[in-house]
Amino acid sequence: MEKLYLDNSPIAYYIDDTANNEWIVFIHAAFVDHRMFEKQYEYFAGKYNLLAIDILGHGNSIHTCKNDKIEKMSEWIHKIFEKQNISSAHFVGISLGAIFIQDFANKYENKVLSLACFGGYDINNFDINRQRANSKGQMKMMLKALFSIKWFAKANKKISAYTSDAQTTFYNMNIKFKKSSFRFMAGLNKLVNKYQKKQRQYKLLVGCGEHDTPMEIEIVNEWAEYEKCDKIIFKGAGHCVNMDIPQEFNISLENFLQKCKSKNL
Repeated sequence: MEKLYLDNSPIAYYIDDTANNEWIVFIHAAFVDHRMFEKQYEYFAGKYNLLAIDILGHGNSIHTCKNDKIEKMSEWIHKIFEKQNISSAHFVGISLGAIFIQDFANKYENKVLSLACFGGYDINNFDINRQRANSKGQMKMMLKALFSIKWFAKANKKISAYTSDAQTTFYNMNIKFKKSSFRFMAGLNKLVNKYQKKQRQYKLLVGCGEHDTPMEIEIVNEWAEYEKCDKIIFKGAGHCVNMDIPQEFNISLENFLQKCKSKNL
């Protein structure tokens, strides 16, 4: 994957455009970076063109200016599309990444071939009580980071991954997250319940791991029910399903993308 920077922004992104095919955009979870998708890049290389992005304040997207806000992620993704001549793409988001791919779809629906959201929730239909509970849980975790990023990363890896290998990989990325980047996370609430729910013009896949939180599993089941969309609860996985069971995840994602391709023909 070639590392590039978007002009007049702090955003680092990575591309492999050698497949001469449809594009997949990967957006990572909070506190890590694009490297959480390494197993996906290996699997899908040559089958699809690949684009991965470091969210503001994460990975190499840390050289920020005063007016840089996390709410601008969709705008920056769109500018990357323009720079790289990407007309449309499939989007894969894990946790925090699932928020941004939905926000992009709200604003640039004609650029979206499909959405695959894992460990996330419907940002256009998120219950206020769950939103408060989610924010409260996040605040508790962030307080740990104020004392020690190591302490925070050790606790976070157990919440975010289930297998020991995935936990180690997650920790090694999380440990590099800078405390100063927490200030960007406050803007996430501005993306939730901002747009009214409407009929999607693209296919949607939602999912999580069987060892994710009970609330997340409940959210995914309800989401799939009212959207009448594809759903996967992965066995042997936690929150970051793509890291816990990469082979099963890759095959399932590829099957979903093939269904989307047949629909778009």
